[in-house]
Amino acid sequence: MKNFKPFFVLAAVLFTITLLIPALLVLPFSDGKASGELGENLHSSGPESVPVDSSQLESSVEVAVYRMSKKQIDEIPLERYVVGVVASEMPADFELEALKAQALTARTYIVRQLTSSNQLGIPQGANVTDTETHQVYKSEEDLKKIWKPKDYEWKLRKVQEAVIATKGQILTYDGTPIDSTFFSTSNGYTENSEDYWSNSYPYLRSVESPWDVTESPKFNNQVIMTVSEFEGKLGVKITGNEIGVITERTEGNRVAKVNINGKTLSGKDIREKLDLKSSDFSWIKKGNQIIISTKGNGHGVGMSQYGANGMAKEGKSYDQIVKHYYQGVTISPAEKHLTTITAKK
Repeated sequence: MKNFKPFFVLAAVLFTITLLIPALLVLPFSDGKASGELGENLHSSGPESVPVDSSQLESSVEVAVYRMSKKQIDEIPLERYVVGVVASEMPADFELEALKAQALTARTYIVRQLTSSNQLGIPQGANVTDTETHQVYKSEEDLKKIWKPKDYEWKLRKVQEAVIATKGQILTYDGTPIDSTFFSTSNGYTENSEDYWSNSYPYLRSVESPWDVTESPKFNNQVIMTVSEFEGKLGVKITGNEIGVITERTEGNRVAKVNINGKTLSGKDIREKLDLKSSDFSWIKKGNQIIISTKGNGHGVGMSQYGANGMAKEGKSYDQIVKHYYQGVTISPAEKHLTTITAKK
């Protein structure tokens, strides 16, 4: 048996080394603080972040964006412009399918704008401004200042992933790019376009959006103002404790018309003049104050962003999301329209 001792000793040593190697490899990171290139990648990868080929964001079509703060026009490749819009208009921590739906609305909007002859209110030489008058757009440099350093990389990659996944796609109705309006939070329903604006579009119909009620932190809001403020802003006179009577509601259950001491106002007028979050409101008078409660956030026409995120959480794909909020639309290649734009140049 003596002759076997060296063998057992060697085996024991090899077994011990085998156990130690994984521990040695893990040891430098055991305090939870990664270092070096690997550490940086681990730290900045973020949720749902995947590598993307940003070269796919290049485009032969450029968008002339008037940067309001700089008072200058920037020429931005179309897909990079869409990235800047999606990153500005929807939280990057929303579900990927919701971000894809937002990318479709942003791309559809700008293609429609590029092919439109209506350039009112836009500085000469520009196609759009970078404000909510058109679509909010921020460059990567802007986003780096807005997002926390630890979040910038993964948020940008996630938005880029959504844009690349839908590259070249727009929403059309009868072959024409739609007016792809969107807003933050519904009151449980979206609005028919003509119930808020003057134009009626067959794809902007009132649909249910129950996800907003539980998903959105912006669902409920309250505004308190004095009676004199209320009267001054609306040009009315309040007598007694009755403020006004809601005489008509829209299909989306928002206020259509209100009679205030003989004067009829639309829900839209009241929302805008009192700076309310929604035209679905109710109010009570307490002493010299009027307390106004609202449901939802935004005009209510088109796609609800929190509704889209709720649908995505339930496993719905981006095409299911957009086809719910925009009735009867088709996801179409933008190439035909982009060719028209290129030919103009």
